[in-house]
Amino acid sequence: MVRIAVLKESAPGETRVAATPETVKKFVALGATVVVEHGAGLTASIADADYAAAGATLAPAAKLLVDADIILAVQGPDPARLKGQSAEAWLVASLDPFGQRARVDAYAKAGIDALAMEFMPRITRAQSMDILSSQSNLSGYKAVIDAAATYGRAFPMMMTAAGTISAARAFVMGVGVAGLQAIATARRLGAQVSATDVRSATREQIESLGAKAIFVDSVAGIEGEGAGGYATEMSDAYKAAQAELVSAHIAKQDIVITTALIPGRAAPRLISDAQIASMKPGSVIFDLAVAQGGNVEGSVADQIVERHGVKIMGYANTPAHLAADASALFARNLYNFLSAFWDKDAGRPVLPDEDEITAAIRLTRNGAVVNERLLGTA
Repeated sequence: MVRIAVLKESAPGETRVAATPETVKKFVALGATVVVEHGAGLTASIADADYAAAGATLAPAAKLLVDADIILAVQGPDPARLKGQSAEAWLVASLDPFGQRARVDAYAKAGIDALAMEFMPRITRAQSMDILSSQSNLSGYKAVIDAAATYGRAFPMMMTAAGTISAARAFVMGVGVAGLQAIATARRLGAQVSATDVRSATREQIESLGAKAIFVDSVAGIEGEGAGGYATEMSDAYKAAQAELVSAHIAKQDIVITTALIPGRAAPRLISDAQIASMKPGSVIFDLAVAQGGNVEGSVADQIVERHGVKIMGYANTPAHLAADASALFARNLYNFLSAFWDKDAGRPVLPDEDEITAAIRLTRNGAVVNERLLGTA
């Protein structure tokens, strides 16, 4: 019987957990034994008793990994924590392969098969396994909610006996999963919303949500999707044209949400200090990419920085500010992945070497780093 261990997160500020009572119950139904570290779900409002009621066994950290075949975590744990697991145990988590390459090498040395869930390919059958999409969805929502709270004025237009309050103007830069949710949330709050992206195909998505599309027309952008569904680096000519367009538009905005990220690279700079200076005092910018270097000049993770009367904010770990919902979605992503490859005869998931999901997410095997993206061949 396969033994699944669920780690309590140790990274600063991490409130999520990689399994919930819902997914524990489903793993048990598949025939797995699930062991959860004491207190693993407390920061996500899940008591140990809830895990026990779902069929899990609770264990202290010292005994958690004894004979564990599969280790579930939100963030990749310190390799020193991984002792006593079965030979070639799987580690299934968000592993930050580019930023934590030394840690990946340590997993390989320990004989662990490290599976990076953020490398999940964006293909139809993997949509329910995509942690980046599920967590980004919540991040886009949270960015608008907290920007609205910091803004200190009303979002919708209000007509009162004392006069009319104009609707806030919100501008979303980057229309991926987070950006689309940010647009939808700002619209629901009653703001006048506009958005931009380097991918021409997103124009229709923006307009379908009732927002105004702001696009560079003088220089070609990306006609369809970028690599893997993400935006890719643009030409200098496009960057210059976009900066000019944004400068004229951003000066009129009350709220700006930036969401631009390129996997494996530092976040692109979208807003300069000069552009911040052009905004109205009291405006708010939420930088969703602050943990990867930031889209906004001067943004600092987990701090509200005021420049030219504009408040700039962003979280190092935005989904962790919605721990219960973020954990529920993350845990389902992991369950959907493992159950899709579950072999009833073997009593555990089996990953075919030739499968494109296997090739995409497997970082280490047989004591070596095997992922092509990390080896520089993809």
